[in-house]
Amino acid sequence: MTGSFVYDAVRTPFGRIGKALAGVRPDDLAASTLRALLDRTPGLDPAAIDDVILGAANQAGEDNRDVARMAVLLAGLATSVPGATVNRLCGSSVEAVIQASRAIEAGDADVMVAGGVESMSRAPWVIAKPDRGYPAGNQTMYSTTLGWRFVNPAMPAEWAISNGESAEILADRFAISREEQDAFAARSHNLAAAAWDSGVYANEIVPVPGVDLDRDEGIRPGSSVDSLSGLNPAFRKDGTVTAGNSSPLNDGSSMVLVGGENAVPGAEPLARIAGRGVSGIDPDVFGIAPVEAANRALARAGKTWADVDVVELNEAFAAQSLACLRLWTELDPEKVNIHGGAIAMGHPLGASGGRIIGHVAHELARRGGGVGVAAICIGVGQGLAVVLER
Repeated sequence: MTGSFVYDAVRTPFGRIGKALAGVRPDDLAASTLRALLDRTPGLDPAAIDDVILGAANQAGEDNRDVARMAVLLAGLATSVPGATVNRLCGSSVEAVIQASRAIEAGDADVMVAGGVESMSRAPWVIAKPDRGYPAGNQTMYSTTLGWRFVNPAMPAEWAISNGESAEILADRFAISREEQDAFAARSHNLAAAAWDSGVYANEIVPVPGVDLDRDEGIRPGSSVDSLSGLNPAFRKDGTVTAGNSSPLNDGSSMVLVGGENAVPGAEPLARIAGRGVSGIDPDVFGIAPVEAANRALARAGKTWADVDVVELNEAFAAQSLACLRLWTELDPEKVNIHGGAIAMGHPLGASGGRIIGHVAHELARRGGGVGVAAICIGVGQGLAVVLER
Protein backbone atom coordinates (compact mmCIF):
# COMPACT_ATOMS: atom_id res chain seq x y z
CA MET A 1 0.00 0.00 0.00
CA THR A 2 1.36 3.43 -0.99
CA GLY A 3 0.97 6.61 1.02
CA SER A 4 -1.09 9.64 -0.03
CA PHE A 5 0.23 13.18 0.03
CA VAL A 6 -1.07 16.74 -0.32
CA TYR A 7 1.04 18.37 -3.03
CA ASP A 8 -0.74 21.70 -3.19
CA ALA A 9 -3.95 23.37 -2.08
CA VAL A 10 -5.64 26.59 -3.15
CA ARG A 11 -8.90 28.36 -2.58
CA THR A 12 -10.71 31.49 -3.58
CA PRO A 13 -11.24 34.31 -1.15
CA PHE A 14 -14.57 33.60 0.48
CA GLY A 15 -17.33 36.08 -0.36
CA ARG A 16 -20.32 36.98 1.76
CA ILE A 17 -23.76 36.01 0.58
CA GLY A 18 -25.11 38.43 -1.98
CA LYS A 19 -21.81 40.29 -2.38
CA ALA A 20 -18.61 39.94 -4.42
CA LEU A 21 -18.98 36.35 -5.66
CA ALA A 22 -22.78 36.33 -5.96
CA GLY A 23 -22.61 36.82 -9.72
CA VAL A 24 -20.43 33.75 -10.30
CA ARG A 25 -22.02 30.38 -11.00
CA PRO A 26 -20.73 27.58 -8.73
CA ASP A 27 -19.58 25.48 -11.69
CA ASP A 28 -17.58 28.44 -13.02
CA LEU A 29 -16.21 29.08 -9.52
CA ALA A 30 -15.01 25.50 -9.24
CA ALA A 31 -13.62 25.48 -12.78
CA SER A 32 -11.48 28.58 -12.32
CA THR A 33 -10.09 27.29 -9.02
CA LEU A 34 -9.30 23.90 -10.55
CA ARG A 35 -7.55 25.58 -13.48
CA ALA A 36 -5.54 27.80 -11.12
CA LEU A 37 -4.42 24.79 -9.04
CA LEU A 38 -3.14 22.94 -12.10
CA ASP A 39 -1.43 26.02 -13.54
CA ARG A 40 0.74 26.09 -10.39
CA THR A 41 2.10 22.62 -11.20
CA PRO A 42 3.45 22.86 -14.76
CA GLY A 43 5.20 19.50 -14.49
CA LEU A 44 1.87 17.69 -14.19
CA ASP A 45 -0.01 16.89 -17.36
CA PRO A 46 -3.67 17.56 -16.44
CA ALA A 47 -4.68 14.63 -18.63
CA ALA A 48 -2.83 12.36 -16.17
CA ILE A 49 -5.29 13.17 -13.35
CA ASP A 50 -7.13 9.97 -12.50
CA ASP A 51 -10.23 11.62 -11.07
CA VAL A 52 -11.62 14.88 -9.69
CA ILE A 53 -13.85 14.60 -6.61
CA LEU A 54 -15.62 17.72 -5.39
CA GLY A 55 -17.96 18.28 -2.49
CA ALA A 56 -21.11 20.38 -2.72
CA ALA A 57 -23.75 20.53 -0.03
CA ASN A 58 -26.65 22.02 -1.94
CA GLN A 59 -26.77 20.60 -5.47
CA ALA A 60 -30.20 22.10 -6.04
CA GLY A 61 -29.33 24.81 -8.59
CA GLU A 62 -26.48 25.50 -10.99
CA ASP A 63 -24.37 23.00 -9.03
CA ASN A 64 -26.67 20.12 -9.98
CA ARG A 65 -25.80 17.35 -12.44
CA ASP A 66 -22.35 16.53 -11.01
CA VAL A 67 -20.61 19.88 -10.58
CA ALA A 68 -17.20 18.14 -10.48
CA ARG A 69 -17.57 16.86 -14.03
CA MET A 70 -18.87 20.24 -15.14
CA ALA A 71 -15.83 21.93 -13.58
CA VAL A 72 -13.47 19.55 -15.40
CA LEU A 73 -15.08 20.41 -18.73
CA LEU A 74 -15.33 24.16 -18.06
CA ALA A 75 -11.68 24.25 -16.95
CA GLY A 76 -10.64 22.89 -20.34
CA LEU A 77 -9.26 19.58 -19.14
CA ALA A 78 -9.25 16.58 -21.43
CA THR A 79 -12.62 14.87 -21.61
CA SER A 80 -10.81 11.70 -20.45
CA VAL A 81 -10.53 13.22 -16.94
CA PRO A 82 -13.61 12.12 -14.97
CA GLY A 83 -15.33 13.90 -12.10
CA ALA A 84 -17.58 12.90 -9.21
CA THR A 85 -19.51 15.01 -6.72
CA VAL A 86 -19.98 13.94 -3.10
CA ASN A 87 -22.24 15.28 -0.37
CA ARG A 88 -21.57 15.04 3.34
CA LEU A 89 -23.06 18.50 3.92
CA CYS A 90 -20.55 20.80 5.67
CA GLY A 91 -17.88 18.10 5.50
CA SER A 92 -18.23 17.47 1.77
CA SER A 93 -14.75 18.58 0.70
CA VAL A 94 -13.13 16.75 3.62
CA GLU A 95 -15.00 13.70 2.37
CA ALA A 96 -13.64 14.38 -1.13
CA VAL A 97 -10.04 14.48 0.15
CA ILE A 98 -10.61 11.32 2.19
CA GLN A 99 -11.97 9.47 -0.83
CA ALA A 100 -9.07 10.65 -2.99
CA SER A 101 -6.50 9.54 -0.42
CA ARG A 102 -8.12 6.13 -0.08
CA ALA A 103 -8.08 5.60 -3.86
CA ILE A 104 -4.40 6.46 -3.98
CA GLU A 105 -3.47 4.29 -1.02
CA ALA A 106 -5.44 1.38 -2.49
CA GLY A 107 -3.56 1.69 -5.77
CA ASP A 108 -6.62 2.72 -7.77
CA ALA A 109 -5.16 6.12 -8.66
CA ASP A 110 -1.88 8.02 -8.71
CA VAL A 111 -2.95 11.67 -8.86
CA MET A 112 -6.33 13.19 -7.98
CA VAL A 113 -7.86 16.57 -7.29
CA ALA A 114 -10.27 16.87 -4.38
CA GLY A 115 -12.08 19.91 -3.09
CA GLY A 116 -15.43 21.59 -3.07
CA VAL A 117 -17.58 24.53 -4.02
CA GLU A 118 -20.63 26.34 -2.70
CA SER A 119 -22.57 29.38 -3.80
CA MET A 120 -25.00 30.09 -1.02
CA SER A 121 -25.90 33.32 -2.83
CA ARG A 122 -27.17 31.43 -5.87
CA ALA A 123 -28.93 28.61 -4.04
CA PRO A 124 -32.43 28.48 -5.56
CA TRP A 125 -35.89 28.38 -4.07
CA VAL A 126 -37.59 25.03 -4.57
CA ILE A 127 -41.13 23.76 -4.40
CA ALA A 128 -42.31 20.20 -3.86
CA LYS A 129 -44.42 18.45 -6.45
CA PRO A 130 -48.04 18.20 -5.27
CA ASP A 131 -49.50 14.87 -4.26
CA ARG A 132 -52.07 15.24 -7.01
CA GLY A 133 -52.41 17.27 -10.16
CA TYR A 134 -53.83 20.78 -10.33
CA PRO A 135 -53.90 21.69 -6.62
CA ALA A 136 -56.29 24.55 -5.86
CA GLY A 137 -54.45 25.95 -2.85
CA ASN A 138 -51.22 27.88 -2.44
CA GLN A 139 -47.91 25.99 -2.45
CA THR A 140 -44.94 26.60 -0.14
CA MET A 141 -41.58 27.57 -1.62
CA TYR A 142 -38.38 26.78 0.31
CA SER A 143 -34.99 28.46 0.24
CA THR A 144 -32.12 26.01 -0.26
CA THR A 145 -29.47 28.40 1.09
CA LEU A 146 -29.15 26.61 4.42
CA GLY A 147 -30.93 24.06 6.55
CA TRP A 148 -33.53 21.39 6.08
CA ARG A 149 -36.43 21.47 3.68
CA PHE A 150 -39.06 18.78 3.11
CA VAL A 151 -38.30 17.32 6.54
CA ASN A 152 -39.58 13.78 6.89
CA PRO A 153 -42.46 13.82 9.43
CA ALA A 154 -41.10 10.59 10.92
CA MET A 155 -37.97 12.42 12.07
CA PRO A 156 -38.04 13.21 15.81
CA ALA A 157 -38.78 16.90 16.26
CA GLU A 158 -35.75 17.45 18.50
CA TRP A 159 -33.49 16.35 15.63
CA ALA A 160 -35.01 18.75 13.11
CA ILE A 161 -34.07 21.94 14.97
CA SER A 162 -31.99 24.70 13.42
CA ASN A 163 -28.21 24.57 13.66
CA GLY A 164 -28.30 27.74 15.72
CA GLU A 165 -30.64 26.17 18.27
CA SER A 166 -28.21 23.25 18.46
CA ALA A 167 -25.44 25.73 19.27
CA GLU A 168 -27.64 27.10 22.07
CA ILE A 169 -28.04 23.56 23.46
CA LEU A 170 -24.25 23.15 23.52
CA ALA A 171 -23.81 26.54 25.19
CA ASP A 172 -26.20 25.41 27.93
CA ARG A 173 -24.70 21.95 28.29
CA PHE A 174 -21.11 23.19 28.59
CA ALA A 175 -21.87 26.43 30.45
CA ILE A 176 -20.41 28.59 27.69
CA SER A 177 -21.23 32.22 28.31
CA ARG A 178 -22.10 34.92 25.79
CA GLU A 179 -18.87 36.72 26.69
CA GLU A 180 -16.79 33.59 25.97
CA GLN A 181 -18.47 33.20 22.61
CA ASP A 182 -17.94 36.82 21.66
CA ALA A 183 -14.30 36.66 22.77
CA PHE A 184 -13.77 33.57 20.62
CA ALA A 185 -15.38 35.32 17.64
CA ALA A 186 -13.28 38.46 18.13
CA ARG A 187 -10.15 36.29 18.27
CA SER A 188 -11.12 34.70 14.96
CA HIS A 189 -11.53 38.04 13.21
CA ASN A 190 -8.36 39.57 14.60
CA LEU A 191 -6.16 36.54 13.94
CA ALA A 192 -7.52 36.28 10.39
CA ALA A 193 -6.90 39.98 9.74
CA ALA A 194 -3.35 39.73 11.10
CA ALA A 195 -2.65 36.62 9.01
CA TRP A 196 -3.84 38.32 5.84
CA ASP A 197 -1.82 41.45 6.62
CA SER A 198 1.35 39.42 7.21
CA GLY A 199 0.98 37.40 3.99
CA VAL A 200 0.21 34.04 5.61
CA TYR A 201 -2.57 33.32 3.11
CA ALA A 202 -0.78 34.70 0.05
CA ASN A 203 0.27 31.29 -1.29
CA GLU A 204 -3.14 29.68 -0.72
CA ILE A 205 -5.41 32.12 -2.50
CA VAL A 206 -6.23 32.25 -6.21
CA PRO A 207 -8.34 34.99 -7.77
CA VAL A 208 -11.76 34.56 -9.32
CA PRO A 209 -11.68 35.84 -12.91
CA GLY A 210 -13.63 39.03 -13.38
CA VAL A 211 -14.14 39.62 -9.66
CA ASP A 212 -12.41 42.30 -7.60
CA LEU A 213 -11.92 40.38 -4.36
CA ASP A 214 -8.45 39.83 -2.96
CA ARG A 215 -9.23 38.60 0.57
CA ASP A 216 -12.03 37.01 2.57
CA GLU A 217 -14.94 39.41 2.56
CA GLY A 218 -16.27 38.84 6.05
CA ILE A 219 -13.24 39.66 8.21
CA ARG A 220 -13.76 42.55 10.62
CA PRO A 221 -10.41 43.77 12.02
CA GLY A 222 -10.60 45.28 15.48
CA SER A 223 -13.52 43.13 16.58
CA SER A 224 -13.93 42.97 20.35
CA VAL A 225 -16.27 41.64 22.98
CA ASP A 226 -17.63 45.17 23.34
CA SER A 227 -18.32 45.55 19.62
CA LEU A 228 -20.05 42.16 19.45
CA SER A 229 -21.99 42.47 22.68
CA GLY A 230 -24.66 44.72 21.21
CA LEU A 231 -25.93 42.10 18.75
CA ASN A 232 -29.23 40.43 19.56
CA PRO A 233 -29.57 36.66 19.96
CA ALA A 234 -30.40 35.08 16.61
CA PHE A 235 -32.10 31.84 17.59
CA ARG A 236 -33.55 32.20 21.12
CA LYS A 237 -35.13 35.28 22.63
CA ASP A 238 -32.84 35.05 25.66
CA GLY A 239 -30.05 33.08 24.00
CA THR A 240 -26.34 33.68 23.59
CA VAL A 241 -25.77 32.72 19.95
CA THR A 242 -25.71 35.74 17.62
CA ALA A 243 -24.83 36.52 14.03
CA GLY A 244 -21.53 37.85 15.38
CA ASN A 245 -20.41 34.62 17.07
CA SER A 246 -21.62 32.35 14.26
CA SER A 247 -20.15 31.70 10.83
CA PRO A 248 -21.84 33.69 8.06
CA LEU A 249 -23.32 32.50 4.74
CA ASN A 250 -20.73 32.45 1.97
CA ASP A 251 -19.59 31.63 -1.54
CA GLY A 252 -16.24 30.04 -2.44
CA SER A 253 -14.32 27.04 -3.71
CA SER A 254 -11.24 25.05 -2.70
CA MET A 255 -9.00 22.51 -4.43
CA VAL A 256 -6.41 20.04 -3.09
CA LEU A 257 -3.91 18.15 -5.25
CA VAL A 258 -3.46 14.64 -3.81
CA GLY A 259 -1.05 11.99 -5.07
CA GLY A 260 1.10 9.06 -4.21
CA GLU A 261 4.80 9.32 -3.44
CA ASN A 262 6.73 10.93 -6.33
CA ALA A 263 3.51 11.04 -8.34
CA VAL A 264 3.60 14.73 -9.27
CA PRO A 265 6.63 15.60 -11.43
CA GLY A 266 8.67 18.51 -10.13
CA ALA A 267 6.60 18.96 -6.98
CA GLU A 268 7.40 18.24 -3.34
CA PRO A 269 4.50 17.24 -1.09
CA LEU A 270 3.38 19.67 1.56
CA ALA A 271 2.31 16.88 3.91
CA ARG A 272 1.30 13.24 4.13
CA ILE A 273 -2.25 12.18 4.94
CA ALA A 274 -1.59 10.10 8.03
CA GLY A 275 -5.05 9.36 9.42
CA ARG A 276 -8.76 9.79 8.83
CA GLY A 277 -11.77 9.63 11.11
CA VAL A 278 -15.54 9.89 10.88
CA SER A 279 -18.09 9.83 13.67
CA GLY A 280 -21.80 10.20 14.28
CA ILE A 281 -23.76 11.74 17.15
CA ASP A 282 -27.31 12.87 17.98
CA PRO A 283 -28.30 15.51 15.41
CA ASP A 284 -29.29 18.06 18.05
CA VAL A 285 -25.68 18.24 19.31
CA PHE A 286 -23.95 17.82 15.94
CA GLY A 287 -21.36 20.47 16.79
CA ILE A 288 -19.29 18.20 19.04
CA ALA A 289 -19.07 15.33 16.55
CA PRO A 290 -15.54 16.43 15.43
CA VAL A 291 -14.25 15.44 18.87
CA GLU A 292 -14.56 11.70 18.32
CA ALA A 293 -13.71 11.98 14.62
CA ALA A 294 -10.38 13.64 15.42
CA ASN A 295 -9.65 11.21 18.26
CA ARG A 296 -10.17 8.32 15.84
CA ALA A 297 -8.06 9.93 13.12
CA LEU A 298 -5.19 10.48 15.55
CA ALA A 299 -5.38 6.90 16.80
CA ARG A 300 -5.26 5.59 13.24
CA ALA A 301 -2.25 7.82 12.55
CA GLY A 302 -0.50 6.45 15.63
CA LYS A 303 -0.52 9.91 17.24
CA THR A 304 -1.88 11.57 20.37
CA TRP A 305 -2.87 15.16 21.06
CA ALA A 306 0.57 15.66 22.58
CA ASP A 307 2.04 15.15 19.10
CA VAL A 308 -0.17 17.79 17.45
CA ASP A 309 1.29 21.16 16.49
CA VAL A 310 -1.61 22.86 14.74
CA VAL A 311 -5.38 22.34 14.49
CA GLU A 312 -7.92 23.74 12.04
CA LEU A 313 -11.40 23.34 13.52
CA ASN A 314 -14.13 24.73 11.31
CA GLU A 315 -15.94 27.38 13.35
CA ALA A 316 -19.61 26.84 12.59
CA PHE A 317 -20.41 28.60 15.87
CA ALA A 318 -18.29 29.88 18.72
CA ALA A 319 -20.37 27.80 21.16
CA GLN A 320 -19.82 24.67 19.09
CA SER A 321 -16.07 25.26 18.80
CA LEU A 322 -15.68 25.99 22.51
CA ALA A 323 -17.65 22.84 23.36
CA CYS A 324 -15.15 20.81 21.33
CA LEU A 325 -12.27 22.46 23.15
CA ARG A 326 -13.91 21.60 26.47
CA LEU A 327 -13.88 17.94 25.45
CA TRP A 328 -10.37 17.90 23.98
CA THR A 329 -8.84 18.21 27.43
CA GLU A 330 -5.32 17.36 26.24
CA LEU A 331 -5.27 19.99 23.48
CA ASP A 332 -3.80 23.45 24.01
CA PRO A 333 -6.48 25.87 22.68
CA GLU A 334 -3.73 28.20 21.45
CA LYS A 335 -2.88 25.64 18.75
CA VAL A 336 -6.37 25.94 17.29
CA ASN A 337 -7.16 28.25 14.35
CA ILE A 338 -4.01 30.29 14.85
CA HIS A 339 -4.77 32.33 11.73
CA GLY A 340 -8.49 32.79 12.33
CA GLY A 341 -11.42 30.61 11.40
CA ALA A 342 -14.77 30.39 9.69
CA ILE A 343 -16.48 32.94 11.95
CA ALA A 344 -14.23 35.52 10.30
CA MET A 345 -13.37 34.01 6.91
CA GLY A 346 -16.66 32.31 6.17
CA HIS A 347 -18.17 28.88 5.70
CA PRO A 348 -19.23 28.13 2.11
CA LEU A 349 -20.42 24.66 3.04
CA GLY A 350 -18.95 22.44 0.33
CA ALA A 351 -15.64 24.34 0.20
CA SER A 352 -14.75 24.70 3.88
CA GLY A 353 -13.12 21.29 4.28
CA GLY A 354 -10.67 21.99 1.48
CA ARG A 355 -9.80 25.27 3.15
CA ILE A 356 -8.94 23.75 6.52
CA ILE A 357 -7.02 20.78 5.07
CA GLY A 358 -5.15 23.06 2.69
CA HIS A 359 -4.23 25.49 5.43
CA VAL A 360 -2.93 22.75 7.72
CA ALA A 361 -0.77 21.42 4.86
CA HIS A 362 0.64 24.85 4.03
CA GLU A 363 1.27 25.61 7.70
CA LEU A 364 3.21 22.37 8.21
CA ALA A 365 5.31 23.23 5.15
CA ARG A 366 5.99 26.73 6.54
CA ARG A 367 7.13 25.18 9.81
CA GLY A 368 9.25 22.59 8.06
CA GLY A 369 7.48 19.70 9.77
CA GLY A 370 4.99 18.65 12.39
CA VAL A 371 1.55 17.12 12.85
CA GLY A 372 -1.73 18.85 12.08
CA VAL A 373 -5.43 18.05 12.42
CA ALA A 374 -8.29 19.36 10.27
CA ALA A 375 -11.73 18.72 11.78
CA ILE A 376 -15.25 19.76 10.89
CA CYS A 377 -18.76 19.37 12.28
CA ILE A 378 -21.64 18.41 10.03
CA GLY A 379 -25.32 19.16 10.43
CA VAL A 380 -27.58 16.20 11.22
CA GLY A 381 -24.95 14.78 13.54
CA GLN A 382 -21.61 13.86 11.97
CA GLY A 383 -17.95 14.81 12.23
CA LEU A 384 -14.92 14.32 9.98
CA ALA A 385 -11.21 14.73 10.62
CA VAL A 386 -7.93 14.26 8.78
CA VAL A 387 -4.44 14.08 10.30
CA LEU A 388 -1.55 15.47 8.25
CA GLU A 389 2.15 14.95 8.93
CA ARG A 390 5.32 16.41 7.48
